[in-house]
Amino acid sequence: MNVVFAVKQYISKMIEDSGPGMKVLLMDKETTGIVSMVYTQSEILQKEVYLFERIDSQNREIMKHLKAICFLRPTKENVDYMIQELRRPKYTIYFIYFSNVISKSDVKSLAEADEQEVVAEVQEFYGDYIAVNPHLFSLNILGCCQGRNWDPAQLSRTTQGLTALLLSLKKCPMIRYQLSSEAAKRLAECVKQVITKEYELFEFRRTEVPPLLLILDRCDDAITPLLNQWTYQAMVHELLGINNNRIDLSRVPGISKDLREVVLSAENDEFYANNMYLNFAEIGSNIKNLMEDFQKKKPKEQQKLESIADMKAFVENYPQFKKMSGTVSKHVTVVGELSRLVSERNLLEVSEVEQELACQNDHSSALQLVSAVVEYGGKRVRGSDLFSPKDAVAITKQFLKGLKGVENVYTQHQPFLHETLDHLIKGRLKENLYPYLGPSTLRDRC
Repeated sequence: MNVVFAVKQYISKMIEDSGPGMKVLLMDKETTGIVSMVYTQSEILQKEVYLFERIDSQNREIMKHLKAICFLRPTKENVDYMIQELRRPKYTIYFIYFSNVISKSDVKSLAEADEQEVVAEVQEFYGDYIAVNPHLFSLNILGCCQGRNWDPAQLSRTTQGLTALLLSLKKCPMIRYQLSSEAAKRLAECVKQVITKEYELFEFRRTEVPPLLLILDRCDDAITPLLNQWTYQAMVHELLGINNNRIDLSRVPGISKDLREVVLSAENDEFYANNMYLNFAEIGSNIKNLMEDFQKKKPKEQQKLESIADMKAFVENYPQFKKMSGTVSKHVTVVGELSRLVSERNLLEVSEVEQELACQNDHSSALQLVSAVVEYGGKRVRGSDLFSPKDAVAITKQFLKGLKGVENVYTQHQPFLHETLDHLIKGRLKENLYPYLGPSTLRDRC
């Protein structure tokens, strides 16, 4: 599973299929984010895409010398925009790609609007999600439920995003869901309905081990989101906020103009790729090594400019040197701000208390307002026992684990998801708690 590669392949094929020549990439608000997560602007420029436009922009110029590659979500709004575009085309030819399944009636409406016959092709390319890392994607949805029930619009968007993910990875999965969650069951049913309706799209070659889609509810573990995190990516996300790989540092005291917004992408930043899952202490050490390495290279680049050959070598190496300079400045600034916030908010002390509450049995010294937590993720709504092992074997395992000691007092807690996935991989995930959806015939077919 590599969602970054899957989306990247779609975009590459769009550009390649349009043939040689100057091109404009016409997108909507969401597909703009989808593309920017996997390709830098300079990378796309190298593929003869010289202009990036939004389909909803009212002031686009007529440029008949450009081919248009349109990458849009198949919403009614975007279809209407595309119909208006085709009635008064601004470009010489149009290659239209929708990020998900589009209805036949919408395709017919587009064909009727194409009176000047400028459309070369219309296709579905299923990159309908934000690829964050190879094994992580997002739909950028905030607040998908109303109480414990789905918001209808967000249920629809989540279903579309999940089915697009499956299609882009060429997977027709068995579906399991958390029995205690009505929201998980509802999403599982919606995904199954799409697979059944669009069965021809999901007819992929069978694999020895069938793929599995496991749908869980966040309320099954109300503890992990409350704890401070201590790995690089998680700390940046929690303390600074990441929006499509971009971090707003404009509020950092004394920040320079060129660092008010920075990009952290594992695809284009080797240091970030190598350090995103390391803990904060290791990051500090690695930042120091990065700076020392940069300082060693810096004088060498500036010393021997005595001949034409020296100057030529400097010019050839300058982009790499400049990139390294930018990497150093960016990470020093980000880590420095994280360190400031940790100190300002006393997060080391807070985190130690959090870990003790979450991982130790004696809570007599701690006073906590827990009613809201119990209401959200208490025993009544969970599908499993988050805290207390019920059998002697589990108690023994917990005791032996405690005897080994804890290397880092701030990372004692292990998310319940880890245990769930471990049971799943070992074939021990209880079917009475996480049932399959649908009859065995559907499972066999997939």
